[in-house]
Parts: sequence; structure tokens; C-alpha cells
Amino acid sequence: MTGRAQGCTVLHVDMDAFFASVEVRRRPELAGTPVIVGGAGNRGVVTSATYEARRYGVHAAMPTGRALRLCPTATVLPGDMALYTEVSRSVMALFRSITPLVEPLSLDEAFLDVSGAGRRLGDAAEIGEYVRARVFDEQGITCSVGVAPTKFVAKLASTAAKPDGMRVVRPAEVMDFLHPLPVGALWGVGPKTEEQLLRLGMRTVGDLAHVPAKTLQRALGPAQGAHLHELAWGRDPRRVVPDEPERSTGAEETFGTDVDDPAVIHRELLHLSERTAGRLRSTGHLARTVTIKVRFADFATITRSRTLEVPTDVGQELYDTARALYDALGLDRARIRLVGVRAERLVEAGSAPRQLELGAREHGRRDAELAADRAARRFGAGAVRPATLLRRGGRPGGSSPTGGVRNSRPRPVVDHSEG
Repeated sequence: MTGRAQGCTVLHVDMDAFFASVEVRRRPELAGTPVIVGGAGNRGVVTSATYEARRYGVHAAMPTGRALRLCPTATVLPGDMALYTEVSRSVMALFRSITPLVEPLSLDEAFLDVSGAGRRLGDAAEIGEYVRARVFDEQGITCSVGVAPTKFVAKLASTAAKPDGMRVVRPAEVMDFLHPLPVGALWGVGPKTEEQLLRLGMRTVGDLAHVPAKTLQRALGPAQGAHLHELAWGRDPRRVVPDEPERSTGAEETFGTDVDDPAVIHRELLHLSERTAGRLRSTGHLARTVTIKVRFADFATITRSRTLEVPTDVGQELYDTARALYDALGLDRARIRLVGVRAERLVEAGSAPRQLELGAREHGRRDAELAADRAARRFGAGAVRPATLLRRGGRPGGSSPTGGVRNSRPRPVVDHSEG
């Protein structure tokens, strides 16, 4: 890679005040005010706080009572783990659409190895900015990104960038960035180790770096002494290790403007069902369950699922189920920001029985979709598609090719699909 992030291949992406930010997204009237997410009462504990509350000294794991003494005007909310998990799932799906090398650390942070995405999306700094814009456009929350040659430095860089920023640390800049930091910034330095290092006169990472490794090993033990010495010189050989994503696949679309026309939603559900079915066939899987996701203009999100009698990889069958689930919501022209279709509880196509129908045609819908797959491989995606989708350049509802992300700045085109 060249340019601003030359030599950098690792991103650390961390949502800013994640639980609290999602709550403020749901209650916009709280924007700019101190908000605490956590338990109330004498035994309540803070799990997240907005930066407005943090300015008063409020932080996670603090008793809620003490937090309210520090910041009496704060709004305390109980939290909604199901909602946070859903937002996290969408964010991680975005990351995996950029690179398969995604290592989640928790609901709100992950490492990404973007060494293989440069030709498509630009250098690591451009990808970092792209991630930040996509997270904000699609989820209505902010994140901070560290860009560096190693995981350790990338994580420190994202912390330095908070909130809502990005810090790039190129290989030649690692020492200048790392050595002024307090020794407590090093991974593996807890309160007791930090106290011991301070007693030995090591206050910064630079102080520790210039102590011989053997001296550190005598003071801290062979393993920890060697580990901290390596980190103090920016050496971290660990790779980004992706987890295994759940056995499901799907696609979702963020509209360029909020949509309230059921016909547009139906066309988008058909388009997403076709894409999802194509993915199933390409990997040799069938879906037992179909799930739809609907996100409204205020970012409220709901999902609905239905288990099929017979597993399928046919787009029309996925669409029939997805449309029925959507119509059953009875939304009455509600303004919708995003819709998604997901195929879940996947099974191997060769191991699942197929339902035979009396009087069925010799060649049915699945044969037609398999023929469309062959045409797509030969002539390109979209060579054959349902007639309903042949409008506005083939994009249902007129949404943009990048998934309708609302930002005027040009961006690389990425398949906006989960899975």
C-alpha cells in the first residue's frame, strides 16, 4: 500500500460509547446531554455513558449512585441488550463485506486485516474513513478507528482518536507515537504491574523500552518481561484471526431517502431475496428459516422470522415468505430506512430431502434460477433478473449502487450484503 497509510494493514474499529450512543439514537431529544446506561438503585452499575457524562468523571463499572452524585443531571436508562446485539451484528456484517479477516473483541470493537482490500477500496486510511462513514450513515452512531502495522498499535491509535476520529500510525511513526504513552497503556500491565514499574522508575513506554530485556525479566518474570519489552518497541506478531460467522447469509439495503411506498419495499425484498438465494446456491446450502429486518426512519428496528416446511434456495420462495412477513406487519405507509432478508438455519443442499409435487412441471422455478446463475457467470451479474426489477437502471426503488448510503462524498462500491 502507498500514501497516507503506507505499511499499515490493520484497523481497530471501536464504537464510541456504544450502548449510550444507541440509546441516544433511539431518543434524539437526549443528544448532547449526559446519559448513563446501567442499573438503578443502590446496587446499580454504569455499563456505558455518553461523553457529556464522562466529562464529570463518570465511567463504566462505576456505581450508578456515585455517577449521579458526580453528574446529577444525567438521564439513566436501563439498557436493551437485544437492541445492542442487533446493531453489533449489522456493524460486524459491514466489516465482513470489506474483508473476511475480521476479529471481533466484543459487541462494539473489532480488528480488521485489510491487506487484501487495497486494490478495491484504497489504502488502509481510505478504508478507515469509509468504515466510519458507513457506520454513521447506516447505524446513526460514531466510531473511532486506529490504522497501524500491528494490532497492538492499532488499538492504541483508536483510543487516541476518540471520540469520532481516526489516527494513522505508519511504521516509521510507531516509536514517536508509542514511547510518550504511560506504561499502563501496554497490554498486560494491570494496576499491580504498573505500580511495580513506577517504583522502578519506568513511567512511560519509552522508559520501559530502554531497560534491558533481561532486567525486565528478572523484575517481572521471564514471560511478562519479554512480552512487555517487545510491545514497547512496537513488535506484535499476532495476526487478525477471524471468527467463524454464524451459519446464515443475507443481504440488506439502506435507501437513499426514507421510503413509505409498499410497492418499492416489495421490489427491494424481491431483489434481496434473489441475491440471498444466489449466495445459497453458490455455497451449496438451503435455508430452513427466512428472516426480514425493517429499520424505520427513527432507527427503530424490528425482525420477523418464519421457518419453512421444506428448506429452499429458490429466490421466489424466499421472496414469498419475506413479503408475507412484511405485509403481516401492517405498517400503513410508515417511513422505512432499511430492509433486509436473511436465510438462516442452513443445511447442506445434498443432505436435505426435496418436496415432490403431484403434477409439477419437469423444469420448475429452481431450474430457471440455476440457468440465471449460469448466465450471470458468463455475462455478469444481473444478466437475467425478474421483470419487476427492470427499472431505474435495474435498481429497485432507485437506491444507489452502494446500498443507498447517504453521503455526498464519492465512495468505493462495496457489496452491501451480510454473510
